[in-house]
Amino acid sequence: MAAPSPLRDCQAWKDARLPLSTTSNEACKLFDATLTQYVKWTNDKSLGGIEGCLSKLKAADPTFVMGHAIATGLVLIGTGSSVKLDKELDLAVKTMVEISRTQPLTRREQLHVSAVETFANGNFPKACELWEQILQDHPTDMLALKFSHDAYFYLGYQEQMRDSVARIYPFWTPDIPLSSYVKGIYSFGLMETNFYDRAEKLAKEALSINPTDAWSVHTIAHIHEMKAEIKDGLEFMQHSETLWKDSDMLACHNYWHWALYLIEKGEYEAALTIYDTHILPSLQANGAMLDMVDSSSMLYRLQMEGVSVGQRWQDVLPVARKHSRDHILLFNDAHFLMASLGAHDPQTTQELLTTLRDASESPGENCQHLLARDVGLPLCQALVEAEDGNPDRVLELLLPIRYRIVQLGGSNAQRDVFNQLLIHTALNCTSSVHKNVARSLLMERDALKPNSPLTERLIRKAATVHLMQ
Repeated sequence: MAAPSPLRDCQAWKDARLPLSTTSNEACKLFDATLTQYVKWTNDKSLGGIEGCLSKLKAADPTFVMGHAIATGLVLIGTGSSVKLDKELDLAVKTMVEISRTQPLTRREQLHVSAVETFANGNFPKACELWEQILQDHPTDMLALKFSHDAYFYLGYQEQMRDSVARIYPFWTPDIPLSSYVKGIYSFGLMETNFYDRAEKLAKEALSINPTDAWSVHTIAHIHEMKAEIKDGLEFMQHSETLWKDSDMLACHNYWHWALYLIEKGEYEAALTIYDTHILPSLQANGAMLDMVDSSSMLYRLQMEGVSVGQRWQDVLPVARKHSRDHILLFNDAHFLMASLGAHDPQTTQELLTTLRDASESPGENCQHLLARDVGLPLCQALVEAEDGNPDRVLELLLPIRYRIVQLGGSNAQRDVFNQLLIHTALNCTSSVHKNVARSLLMERDALKPNSPLTERLIRKAATVHLMQ
């Protein structure tokens, strides 16, 4: 395993051609400590965790602009708070901008400030353009790389997510701190664009250097999922579990991938055990949006398979209720809605739909609100119609937008919940117009992902109601 690099002080950042505008060595080291934990998806107790580092960073130099950029950027990239509803976050963005105007910064630092401010306004594509400007001149700027990678993910910009890393990858020599993690970041973009062999090779290279690299584990989990290699996927997660389970910001999501294999196999009780033991406790402990999405997605998939999830939706509902008016990501909104529908809470459902409709009517530069009318709202309405038992209406809403759902972001594996919804709905349609939709969707799914037990189950189900002829 690679030895941890010493945290970089003012001179070390200058030597790396990434100078920071502060005279505080302590602030520089704490910036590095925060960045390192973000990249590793792990709150490192020996460093005081991300929160601890950020509060010490602020104390070390209250006017350190890059300290403000990473602190505010991390809150925003978590997608659990918006400047519209969170006055503290709004003030943090304004403070960062004001401080940046009072001192002579490098162009790179100015671009970081602009990118975070632009992201806060909901203009993710423009924020990515600014981060890319940084990377053209400073290919080893990890903060620009990670923020843009995450934003591309939220936008469903799969090729950009891959190519952004391809452009800077040759500059990351092994002597640069965190260089092995760039392999994992690159591997994820390759995997999402179906370069499975290259993605697996890079992820394994990253793991040979740092076996605890939870993001590289995550790439390999995806590859096994996309190729329906259920046995290999389960063995891989079991054998590597002790290495990634302490990556507290990603462990829950890796357990979710583990559970997907079990759902594929039809081992529903085992999947629910993982949910009860790892996924729900993580959501209840930190309320992170990734954990919220995992919880809703998993319960929804199980429900579609005919599994009773008992009162579990009630445990997820408080998080959905808290965020029903955020409208930061349409992808999140769809998963909040699954929870409010599952928990039979019409008030939260109505509040989410009404406020989303309002946002779509005056979107400004917010990319999510701009997309709400044509994609977000029809998808949300389809979830409501599915709950109300109107399968033909679900198809009328979803079929025209199915190839646009990628614009809501998330991974191919995450968005598959909507593909499954389409198929399950098509199996229950009564209209003659839709009688061959299930057959078409199942043939397509089988061609893309052969040997999937879940697909085979659905094909058998379709055959029993004479939909495969």
